[in-house]
Amino acid sequence: AFANPEDASVHGKEELAKKYLRSDPDVERIRRIHLNDLENIVPFAVIGLFYSVSGVSYSTAWWHYHIFLGARIFHTIAYFIPLPQPCRGLSWGIGYFVTFSMVYKLIMAGLAM
Repeated sequence: AFANPEDASVHGKEELAKKYLRSDPDVERIRRIHLNDLENIVPFAVIGLFYSVSGVSYSTAWWHYHIFLGARIFHTIAYFIPLPQPCRGLSWGIGYFVTFSMVYKLIMAGLAM
């Protein structure tokens, strides 16, 4: 099976290629999970890098990182199984709250300079 028409076209004419062209709902769910993780983890990693070098206490950074990690793991599991809402939404919100908390602390540290 192929997801893209240009990949399926190697099997011959258009009609023959169409039978190889399809999408799988499980594969699409995993793709959406992956994209969602990228949309949330990349900004957190960049902000976390600046947060780490901003002089915050080790314990504060540790809690931020571990809460975010737990929220993202639960979000991925909730998306994969799928668990009923608001499980996925709450875990997403917790992850964003942690990220915004770090941004707030960075802004306050920058204003204090």
